[in-house]
Amino acid sequence: MHHQHTRCGRKTGWVTSELYYWHDTLNWCGFHPPAPHIQPGDHYEHPETKRRFENLVRATGLNNHLQAIAPEPASDEILRTVHPQHHINHIQTICDNGGGDTGAMTPAGPVSAEIARLAAGGVITAVDAVMEGRVDNAYVLCRPPGHHALPDKAMGFCLYANAALGIHHALNHYRISRVASVDWDVHHGNGTETIFIDNPNVLTISLHQDNLFPLSSGSTRTRGQGSGEGANLNIPLPPGTGSGGYRHAFSEIVLPALNEFKPELIVVPCGFDASALDPLGVQMLSSEDFRWMMQEVLNVAEVHSQGRVVATHEGGYSATYVPYCGIAVLEAMTAASSTLPDPFHADISAYGGQTLSGDQSHAVEAARTAYFG
Repeated sequence: MHHQHTRCGRKTGWVTSELYYWHDTLNWCGFHPPAPHIQPGDHYEHPETKRRFENLVRATGLNNHLQAIAPEPASDEILRTVHPQHHINHIQTICDNGGGDTGAMTPAGPVSAEIARLAAGGVITAVDAVMEGRVDNAYVLCRPPGHHALPDKAMGFCLYANAALGIHHALNHYRISRVASVDWDVHHGNGTETIFIDNPNVLTISLHQDNLFPLSSGSTRTRGQGSGEGANLNIPLPPGTGSGGYRHAFSEIVLPALNEFKPELIVVPCGFDASALDPLGVQMLSSEDFRWMMQEVLNVAEVHSQGRVVATHEGGYSATYVPYCGIAVLEAMTAASSTLPDPFHADISAYGGQTLSGDQSHAVEAARTAYFG
């Protein structure tokens, strides 16, 4: 296998754990529990997608360019910065009783409560490493994901709000007052939005497929509340949006909003389910689009945030394709050049509809006007 990464000067932390793959989403059919007319099978959020990402990082030698950081479990005290104790107890009780649905479509197994603490703690560990300057940026490959979790409700496969917990930690423990979250998961980052809806210190941005999940969530009208008015930005994109539409949205809205806000840390809830091969969305991105978006975020971070970026893994349900999207993002973060070809890129980039269409342009303009006026 003729593959090599050449080293560049950037230090990227890599937070993962074998235990993340042991979070058990039980014997569900997609996102439905078994029923008389629903044959049990695999839950969409199964470990293989993320395990194969880590496998490809090792197989290509990219792990030699990453600084491995072991996650520490988040304490109740940390979790309570977002979640009331009764929610933490609820998750623990369900797991102690053998597992089950912890909330809205969020099954968990007997040891998932501990693993969810380790996922949230992985983001805290990454924030510490970046804020203390031990690494320039960091990627957290964790399960379960976090961006749908509400303070008092597990939702959309998420038990605890991993990214939001990391943002609170950064604001509470380091002398910074502005953190931006850039969420490109195909589903709306409703949990992060809800948690910071009235907080002017956190700019929450979500690019997502229009009205996919949660339903009736992620509208351009939601701009924040109270003193947080103007610090929430939703960009709902039409189904079928590809490279042209996402890059247009970034250039027209995301980057101007970030440059106006001047974040001191950027957190990226990094889902790969807007890829063309994902079973839970119908957008059309390739690995090169995720690489481009991360590079644009890194460029903003160089100007405003001392290069500080923490990415935390969210959705992405194509076990075949997520690893290539993940590698592309890590290559951008490490600045390690690669000779690994994405075997799917030529096909995906040639799909009809990859260029910016009229309806996508209209949707981006509507989101831009709603935010900037």
